[in-house]
Amino acid sequence: QVQLEESGGGSVQPGGSLRLSCAASGIIFGLYNMAWYRQAPGKQRELVARITNGGSTTYADSVKGRFTISRDNAKYTVSLQMNSLKPDDTAVYYCNADWGYLNYWGQGTQVTVSS
Repeated sequence: QVQLEESGGGSVQPGGSLRLSCAASGIIFGLYNMAWYRQAPGKQRELVARITNGGSTTYADSVKGRFTISRDNAKYTVSLQMNSLKPDDTAVYYCNADWGYLNYWGQGTQVTVSS
């Protein structure tokens, strides 16, 4: 059974930082491309950052220079370091794993940026 379990969400003031983690099980982690998506109320789910199985990274323009995605293939985890957070970053953040036609989602973790 595939599981992607997110952690690290919470509430933070603008300018603050959070680190999200996603622990994967039930997959051969090193084969999968891993990503973080987010969905704000009333908006579509959007890609935030992605790291391929080879380690290449891509970011949404809105988070470039502020967020960093990384993976630990030995620990089956992918992380998202989020700095200089803004109110517009408020959303539910989802972990995603894809390999070919296989695609899995976590349950999501809430991030709220507010003063």
